[in-house]
Amino acid sequence: MSSKWVLGIDTSNYTTSAALLELETGRVVHKRKLLPVAQGGRGLRQSDAAFHHTAQLYRVIGEMYGELGFTPEIAAVGVSARPRDAEGSYMPCFTVGVNTAYSIASVLGVPVYEFSHQAGHIAAAVYSSGHSELYEKPFAAFHVSGGTTEAVLVTPDDEHIFKAEIVGKTLDLHAGQAVDRVGVKLGLSFPCGAQLEKLALSCDKKVNVRVCVKGSDCCLSGIENICSKMAENNIDRSEIALTCLMFIEKTLEKMCENILDKYGSLPVIFAGGVMSDSIIRDALKARFDCLFASAELSSDNACGTAVLTARKLKELTK
Repeated sequence: MSSKWVLGIDTSNYTTSAALLELETGRVVHKRKLLPVAQGGRGLRQSDAAFHHTAQLYRVIGEMYGELGFTPEIAAVGVSARPRDAEGSYMPCFTVGVNTAYSIASVLGVPVYEFSHQAGHIAAAVYSSGHSELYEKPFAAFHVSGGTTEAVLVTPDDEHIFKAEIVGKTLDLHAGQAVDRVGVKLGLSFPCGAQLEKLALSCDKKVNVRVCVKGSDCCLSGIENICSKMAENNIDRSEIALTCLMFIEKTLEKMCENILDKYGSLPVIFAGGVMSDSIIRDALKARFDCLFASAELSSDNACGTAVLTARKLKELTK
């Protein structure tokens, strides 16, 4: 008898992604494709994002099935249906994934489970860190990306596997937005994270930054102004890049300190595209006993959605 799989779909603002997870082994196969952004651009309108997801999603799923090499028996479909688990949380680009998920499930006669994009990021981090015991107890999670910079208190929840309560957030710019804005100003291509990291790693200077953290919340817009002034003063591009990344790291460090002071000793996990940056990860590892999503699963992906679907299905079929 062949094993069963679940299909996960995520259509975030900048990445079309799909994943297959084998229920018996936990093996995951996944594919993703960035949405096209014009050179010099700093993002996409939602209407354009939805259009590109529509054009890309069937190709991404087809390539994933091709890599697997056979047609798996699908037991359920999971999809990222909204940015986060909060009332009114909505983004049009997720409707592409939702419509596709329900279409596939209707043809196959299997259930669909909806999760938030943020929950998928957290689940991908838990999965790739190898610490599934976190599902059974409270922990703190940071979701740091181009569309979100939040710290959440995660607790077990029967309906959604876990629930996430926001306990810290940016009051202005998201960390990924700061990276991309500074990167574009330095002549890098959007999305700029990997290129900015490479540039920063070539800097041989030590940089000092002063961050703005108010309790568990932060302000990140200042770094865009700082880096703009540095560029106007012809400061080396590598130093500007390192300044930007260290500003984000020191901000996350201070937020984490304040959250642990308030809520006590909790496991901490970092997820989201910005957390694939080695400079930020290494500095946080040196400061805290914390966990990270693998570099591969830090950026937007459907693996976490597939993991949540598998856990939901097992819960319902006990």
